[in-house]
Amino acid sequence: MPSRFTKMHGIGNDFAIVDWREDAGRVPNATRIKALADRHTGIGFDQLISIEPARDPSCEFYYGIWNADGSPSGQCGNGVRCVAAWLYRDGVIERDVPVRLESPSGPVVVRVLDESTVTVDMGEPDFDPAHIPLDRAAHATYTLHVDGEEVSFGAVSMGNPHGVVFVDDLADPRVDRLGPLLTHHPIFPQGANIGFVQRAAADRLKLRVHERGSGWTQACGTGACAAAAVSQALGLAAPVVAVELPGGVLTIEWHGPGHTLWMTGPAAFVFEGEV
Repeated sequence: MPSRFTKMHGIGNDFAIVDWREDAGRVPNATRIKALADRHTGIGFDQLISIEPARDPSCEFYYGIWNADGSPSGQCGNGVRCVAAWLYRDGVIERDVPVRLESPSGPVVVRVLDESTVTVDMGEPDFDPAHIPLDRAAHATYTLHVDGEEVSFGAVSMGNPHGVVFVDDLADPRVDRLGPLLTHHPIFPQGANIGFVQRAAADRLKLRVHERGSGWTQACGTGACAAAAVSQALGLAAPVVAVELPGGVLTIEWHGPGHTLWMTGPAAFVFEGEV
């Protein structure tokens, strides 16, 4: 792992960004990542993100993602905004010009609106259980018996697996208990990010997310996308919604099947470091 890194965050979801453009093909050590992610003895981050040469010739750059436990991730909505802001500050992409980047789960299009705001085409939400993956036949919602109670949820892939649970109050202690249990439930063969949604209005959702590989986070960009997509698919949300997470607010726009979903929000630089 290179000694230089940039600490960034998207509404509290924080990252160590490493520049591997001159060192393509590096395979990170999971034990090393876990040690660096430790907030007491390492850098402290939810995900490590690398910037590398694109594998896909239609894309400008590739970015790799690893969770705090060292496991790989397919996508990170807050992370891709930080990647775009990093590339803009480095002078290799321009403001207000769409740029195609390659993630582990495929291409995304980003557009830097200003030094601290980025909008991202996150692709079309995928509700096919085989693609999430989810060990159930396709349905609008699913039901599980977890820890002695029945839990209903929606499920979608935003390049990584998401379960979405609607609750009346995010402060309900059941949320803290159910998050880890659902993340690791066998119904999700690869684990899942579990979002708990409190519907404040048709155009406003409140959200907490327990991420596979990282636990509870201040924010989850793909989780906000998943919450908006499932809510709209069930007729509970408008095409444009503000999603409030503990770390801040993201704007999600989706006009239904056949359309891609757009996420807009901030990306912040914190410090440069050497380890």
